[in-house]
Amino acid sequence: MPPEDWTQTLTAGPLLAIAAGAVGLLLFLIIVLRLHAFVSLILVSALTALVAGVPVGSVVDVLTGGFGQTLGSVALLVGLGAMLGRMVETSGGAQVMAETLIARFGERRAPLALGVASLIFGFPIFFDAGLVVMLPIVFAVARRLGGSVLLYGLPTAGAFSVMHIFVPPHPGPVAASELLGADPGMVIILGLVVAIPTWYVTSYLFGVWAGRRWVLPVPEILGAADDEDRPENPPSLATVMGILLLPLVLIFLNTGLDTLRAAGVVDGEATWFALLRMVGATPVALLIAVLVAAWVLGRRRGRSKTVIEKLLDSALGPVASVILITGAGGMFGGVLRASGIGDALADVLGDLGLPVIVAGFLVATILRIAQGSATVALITAAGLIQPAVEAAGLSAVQLAAVVLAVAAGSVMASHVNDSGFWLVGRFFGMDVRTTLKTWTVLETLIGLMGFALAYVVFLVA
Repeated sequence: MPPEDWTQTLTAGPLLAIAAGAVGLLLFLIIVLRLHAFVSLILVSALTALVAGVPVGSVVDVLTGGFGQTLGSVALLVGLGAMLGRMVETSGGAQVMAETLIARFGERRAPLALGVASLIFGFPIFFDAGLVVMLPIVFAVARRLGGSVLLYGLPTAGAFSVMHIFVPPHPGPVAASELLGADPGMVIILGLVVAIPTWYVTSYLFGVWAGRRWVLPVPEILGAADDEDRPENPPSLATVMGILLLPLVLIFLNTGLDTLRAAGVVDGEATWFALLRMVGATPVALLIAVLVAAWVLGRRRGRSKTVIEKLLDSALGPVASVILITGAGGMFGGVLRASGIGDALADVLGDLGLPVIVAGFLVATILRIAQGSATVALITAAGLIQPAVEAAGLSAVQLAAVVLAVAAGSVMASHVNDSGFWLVGRFFGMDVRTTLKTWTVLETLIGLMGFALAYVVFLVA
C-alpha cells in the first residue's frame, strides 16, 4: 500500500477525470482490442496508480494487496461451489430433479417445474454451466409436450441468471460483498428474497408470454442424448436437494448465531459458539457440502477414488478465468481506493445528494451496457462506491441491499457484447433480433425489479 506519509495532492476534478479515463481505457481494451479482461484490469490498474500519483515504489504493493484481499475469499467460494456443482451434475442429479418436479407439477406447469429445478440447481452452478446441463431436459420436455422451446427455455435460463447475479457463492455477489464489507450470510438471505420473486415475474411470467408470442422449434444443436455417459443409479430428488441445501442451512446457522449473540441470548466467547460459527462460515460450509457430495454421490454410488478426484479437478479449470478476473477487479478497486479516487467519487455523490444504493446501481448499469461482463461491471462499481458505503455507516441489512442493487445494475440490458447473449440466442435457435426482444428484455426486467426490491429493503431496514 502507499506509504503512510504520502498524501494525495490532486483535487476531485482531476481524480474523477483519471477514473473516467481508466474506465474508458478498460472498455476500449476489452471491447475494441479484445484484450482479455484479466490482462486489461491489471494493465489499467497499474497505469491508474501511476497517473494518480501513487509512489512508484508502492504501486506493486497496491496491486497485489487489492488482488490478494479479494482473491482470499473469492477463490475458496467459487472453487468449492464449482466442485459441488460438478458432483451433482455428473451424478445425474439435475435430470432426476427436473423430471421429478415435472411429474409432480404436471405437464401444464412444466415451465414452472423446470424453473424451480433451475433455481435449486443454480445455487452452486454458474449460469452457463447450469444452462448447458439443463438444456437436454428442456429440449426433451419441449419435444414431448410441444410448443415453442422458449416457453421452457426462458424460465430456465432466467432462473440461472437471477441465482448467478444475486446469490453467493457466485463470484459477483461474493466479490461485491467482500469489497463493501457485507455479511455473506445476509447477502444470501436477502439475495433469495430478491431472486425468487424477480424470477417469477421477469422469467417465468414473461418467459411464458414470450414463448407463446415467438414460436420456435426445438433446435438440434445438441444432437441425441448420449446414454453411455448417463449414470446407472442416479440419486433421488431428496438426496440432491439435501446436498444443495446443506451449505445454505449451515450459513443460515452462522447468521442466526450472530444475531443471537448480538441480542445477548448466547455467550459469544464460548468455545461451542466459535466452533459452530466456524462450521457456518461460507467456505467451511461449502467444503462440508463438497465432502458430503463426494461421498454420497461418489463413493456410495460405486465411483472410484480416482474418478471422484478427476471430477473435482475438472471443475476448477472452467472457473479459473472467472476467479482471476474477479481478483483483478478487486485489484482495480484497490487502486481506486488507495489513490483517493474512490473518496473523490464519494464526495461528488454526496454533493449531488444521490443515495449510495442508487449510485451503485447506475454505475454498474453503465459499465454493463458498455462492456458486457456482469462480473466486471459489478466488481468495478463496488470498488468505486466503497468509500461512500464506508462513510455512510450502513447496517448489515443495508449493506447487503447495496450489494444486491449493484448486482441488479450489472445484469441490465444484455446485448451483443455479452457472451450470455450469444449463448442463449444460439442454444435456443434465435436470431439477433429475436434475442434482443426476448433475452435482452428479460435481463433488463431482472435488473429493474431486482433493484426495486433491494431499494425497498434498504429503505425499511
